[in-house]
Amino acid sequence: MGIRTGQQFLDKLNSMRPHLVIDGEVVSENLTEYRAFRGLARTYASLFDMQHDPQFRDRLTYPSPATGESVNASFLVPRSKEDLAKRRDAMSVWAEYSNGFLGRTGDYMNSALTALSAAKKFFAQADPVFGERVEAYYEMARENDLLATHTLIPPQANRSVSGSEQLGGQLAARIVEEKDDGVVIRGARMLATIAPIADELLVFPSTVLRGTPEDAPYSFAFAIQNDAPGLRYLCRTTLHHGGSHHDEPLASRFEEVDAVVVFDDVFVPNERLFMLGHPELCNQWYSETGAAALMTHQVVTRTVAKSEFFLGLASEIGATIGIDGFQHIQEDLAELIKDVEIGKALVVASEAQAELSDDGVMLPHWPTLNAARNWYPKVSQRYPEIIRKFCASGLMALPGEADLYIARDDIDMYLQGKSLTGPERIRLFKLAYDASITGFAGRQALYEYFFFGDPVRMAGALVNSYDREPVRARVRELLHRED
Repeated sequence: MGIRTGQQFLDKLNSMRPHLVIDGEVVSENLTEYRAFRGLARTYASLFDMQHDPQFRDRLTYPSPATGESVNASFLVPRSKEDLAKRRDAMSVWAEYSNGFLGRTGDYMNSALTALSAAKKFFAQADPVFGERVEAYYEMARENDLLATHTLIPPQANRSVSGSEQLGGQLAARIVEEKDDGVVIRGARMLATIAPIADELLVFPSTVLRGTPEDAPYSFAFAIQNDAPGLRYLCRTTLHHGGSHHDEPLASRFEEVDAVVVFDDVFVPNERLFMLGHPELCNQWYSETGAAALMTHQVVTRTVAKSEFFLGLASEIGATIGIDGFQHIQEDLAELIKDVEIGKALVVASEAQAELSDDGVMLPHWPTLNAARNWYPKVSQRYPEIIRKFCASGLMALPGEADLYIARDDIDMYLQGKSLTGPERIRLFKLAYDASITGFAGRQALYEYFFFGDPVRMAGALVNSYDREPVRARVRELLHRED
């Protein structure tokens, strides 16, 4: 089939019957019309349509090696640095469309599948059949242009013990039965973003397993249809409150509902089971397959677009109300400029230093990407703060779109900007409002801060994985230099 249209995506969603619990309701049909999912579904439909748009098609797609039909470029297995650049260019199209506010566009999990499909030597350590299944699933996802959600961590009941020890081992998703034709999963996982509009759920190894016999039931990787029997989603309340694109310009388009996944004896057939047991390999799932590198390559591409958005928004606000000539404002603009350029430099540097894996995949330089994913979660926390500073109390003086029809003269007179009419200024400040102080903005800040996990643990992992011996050796050489 190859690339889908937006309508094909919406039709597929409406044909599915997932179990979605939200706001006191169980939603299982007509998903694209439900109030909490409607705007997001249509935004994702626009992404699918962009693949067919002559303006973007050549950037977003490449010919399928199996059929020659156009498929999404995030499925391209990179064999050269040029392939990596092609992937980045494609990912930037969607990232710029959403200005980085969509964290789970299809290219994110597609990147993981792409790396896994080629990691033959990794899977051979357990059983080559796992690698064959992953490759077959990747090809199916590629040829059908599927959208996947993903769940990773156990629920937060008692953080002082490991996931396998939560409530005596009864909380986290685990294997409760092994059959000749598959396994049965029971328990829960967090945190499935875009679950209500996804075709598939990818359940990959959880955060670090200890490798003890007790961890064996929690050591697995698989994919399942999003409406598989026994699969339930507990969705959080939407952060879009029903406002128009004028009043909620970001939330009305980009509110990606997150969900807890409950597995009530869900059967996973063998052909969709990609790892069983082998906790030591589960712990290496991302690092040794190249999945972490390709996924982070996508993330850094997206966050560059988000940094650019905040630079553009802050600059537009500054010019509109005449504060862009003040030095303290220029200092903040300079900070945003630096973040944009640092992000761009990191992603390009990762490609410039890319190397072929043992399986012949050109992987971007991991230490550079690892630095990027440790850097961005913290610097990005400043972005809404800068917007709040620029707008100040102007964020609290914003009539709604409906008020334009009954108070237009007052709005024209009293809410104009240096270079904008009153209605134009309100529209700009509504965008600033949604980007800096709404619930949507708060969720975005939290999402970015913990995107890859606890920043403290991530910092420790960065230190422990980074080869510092060459620079230490230079220090020792200088200390012993006699000339």
